[in-house]
Amino acid sequence: MLLASPVAAAPRTPLIWAFGDSLTAGYGLPPAQGFPAQLQAELRRQGVAATVRNGGVAGDTAAQGRARLRWGLRGLKARPDLVIVELGANDMLRGLPAAAARAQLDQILTELRARGIPVLLAGMRAAPNMGADYARAFEGMYPALAAKHRVALYPFFLDGVAGRRALFQSDGLHPNAQGVAIIVRRIVPAVRHALR
Repeated sequence: MLLASPVAAAPRTPLIWAFGDSLTAGYGLPPAQGFPAQLQAELRRQGVAATVRNGGVAGDTAAQGRARLRWGLRGLKARPDLVIVELGANDMLRGLPAAAARAQLDQILTELRARGIPVLLAGMRAAPNMGADYARAFEGMYPALAAKHRVALYPFFLDGVAGRRALFQSDGLHPNAQGVAIIVRRIVPAVRHALR
């Protein structure tokens, strides 16, 4: 009788991989205050029992991210239900051509699409000193790539935080714990939608 009874399977915990640079790595913050931990905690507060793994490496350009994509996915030991791709800021800060960053992001999205992994692409804005032409090319690559690969787009990862000095660490580049909390609150609806 017991063997014949149906057993309810435990609900699967969605796996999210925050794949990016220092902004997802939580540079300068204890792990519990970084983006992956705060995103996981907020999702769980909202009833989404997701696990968020940190795939951020401080200083990574789009090319460096592409170079480690495959072994990073292997290291997860499971197929992620969503990858948040947050790269390009270091390309811009180093003055690298926007076209080069776009090509690398294109390859990243191509690889994830080939594996059938949903993506939320997080955009970035160019610093004002980069000039209008660079800003158009750099900022425009995110919606263009999202449309090409049919992935969800979160237009600006630092939305609600950029330009607010009190929300950054002393370097003026990396959000503090309060800044990360604002990023998380703003991006959570897009993450939940992408998971569905």
